[in-house]
Amino acid sequence: AVWGSPGSGKTTVAVKLAARLAMQKRDVALLLCDMNTPMLPCICPPGELEEEHSLGSILAATHVSESLVRHNCITHKRFRHLTLLGMRKGENEYTYPPYERTQAEELLQCLRGIAPYIIIDCGSYIANDILSAVALMEADSVLRLANADLKSISYLSSQLPLLRDAKWDTDKQYKTASNVKSQQAGDHMSQALGTVAFTLPHSAELEGQYLAGNLLADLSMKDSRVFRKEIEKIAREVFGC
Repeated sequence: AVWGSPGSGKTTVAVKLAARLAMQKRDVALLLCDMNTPMLPCICPPGELEEEHSLGSILAATHVSESLVRHNCITHKRFRHLTLLGMRKGENEYTYPPYERTQAEELLQCLRGIAPYIIIDCGSYIANDILSAVALMEADSVLRLANADLKSISYLSSQLPLLRDAKWDTDKQYKTASNVKSQQAGDHMSQALGTVAFTLPHSAELEGQYLAGNLLADLSMKDSRVFRKEIEKIAREVFGC
């Protein structure tokens, strides 16, 4: 599960991790939890997707079965090992009937049977986001992203009490500093975030891909080199590949 403060790069990191696994010919499912701001249109051009299904159709079911999840999975024309699940353009949480924790748990369980690797792009605001909250509880590992600024730190301080639950295991969390600019290095980072497992630097090329809605594109410019290496490091440590 990838979670953190708003604007910390959760979707970007989740997509780049999923793309790396898919390029290694490893079957991976990418679940995009945000039901208010559908992220599918932000990842790649619509013409690159094979089908057009919605996460909302799954959660609206009384019982979530593996066949239902498979039917609503979206595949990418270039990344054949990548499966996508998310809301479609123009949809929001009121497009479908409300769902309960049971549907969220059943969905995650079904995904475990569909792909050996699952990456979940969680929404920041977990108080009213059942799917993201359940994903954080059920995930084997959590990348907890934060920008190196006071607003991001304040946000995490306000949200972490919501996760005081027996299943919220702090040992499975990897603190990750995200979108770090050169002036935020060293002592400033340590004071703001404490000890971090991964540091993802700012990349102008990556920012351009995000603004263009083309996050599955390759990173080739020099300013992206350190970011690519850190994504590879995360894949090795978290997924063992």
